[in-house]
Amino acid sequence: MPFTLDTARGIFPNTLTADVVPATIARFEQLSAEDQLALIWFAYLEMGKSITIAAPGAANMVLAEDALNQIKAMSPMEQSQAMCDLANRSDTPICRTYAVWSPNIKLGFWYRLGEFMEQGLVAPIPEGYKLSANASAVLAAIQGLESGQQITVLRNSVVGMGYDPNKLGDFKRVSEPVVPPQDMSQRTKVSIEGVDNPTVISYMNLLNANDFDNLIELFAPDGALQPPFQRPIVGKDAVLKFFREECQNLKLMPERGVVEPADDGYTQIKVTGKVQTPWFSANIGMNMAWRFLLSPDNKIYFVAIDLLASPKELLNLAR
Repeated sequence: MPFTLDTARGIFPNTLTADVVPATIARFEQLSAEDQLALIWFAYLEMGKSITIAAPGAANMVLAEDALNQIKAMSPMEQSQAMCDLANRSDTPICRTYAVWSPNIKLGFWYRLGEFMEQGLVAPIPEGYKLSANASAVLAAIQGLESGQQITVLRNSVVGMGYDPNKLGDFKRVSEPVVPPQDMSQRTKVSIEGVDNPTVISYMNLLNANDFDNLIELFAPDGALQPPFQRPIVGKDAVLKFFREECQNLKLMPERGVVEPADDGYTQIKVTGKVQTPWFSANIGMNMAWRFLLSPDNKIYFVAIDLLASPKELLNLAR
């Protein structure tokens, strides 16, 4: 076989990803718990002027309701401690509950906490709280990012909070119900300048329709998917789980691409475009690239999803 997972990850090596995002997240994680919470709050207030955070779905809130009610019933000092515990990844009942939630439930949880702070139901950041010099620098870095990069930093920052699930042993991930696939009459079809490969076109259309069962059949049995700034997810069962837990109601808007032959009948295809997420308003699109490596029978052996460094990267299809 001409490709391994490691060599597949190297296709289209000139793709410039937004490395500033994991770098900023790493800086955020070095802050104290108090500074992390204050920074999230300040960013929430500041970004709310230009970025509308979408209200979480009812299913997300039902699954987080018990934890939210526990926090509401606490004293202000206990509420502040509970949130610091989440940032510190402490071993507490709430942190353990939070650890097994899907990313969308975690985002909904923090959205509702923000509402509770504004309503006076949960202890806010103390009036006059001053960020440390390091936290102020991280906030300035976030403010200097493009909107799609900003939401990725803030999303990944809160998703990583709570107790380490790797220390829990066997556990069941708590996820919102899987959205049923769109009716055929409601589905739209993408077109990609320079690409007419049916597997790549179907990947975009099926993901947009939440049709995960048919989507996963595009993958080879040992196929892999690499989300932005993560290790590859290998095998159809694991990739399908990822689609169901983290890819519901995405809107992929591919624009253009390039197709190149690879060794032993494989094909490599790079597509660039935008993605809208259900977590933020429709005016926020993240600049993305998809790097596909297709087997000789046109199955997905590997696909990497990259958050691009800048809008001009949408035009960069060079190897």
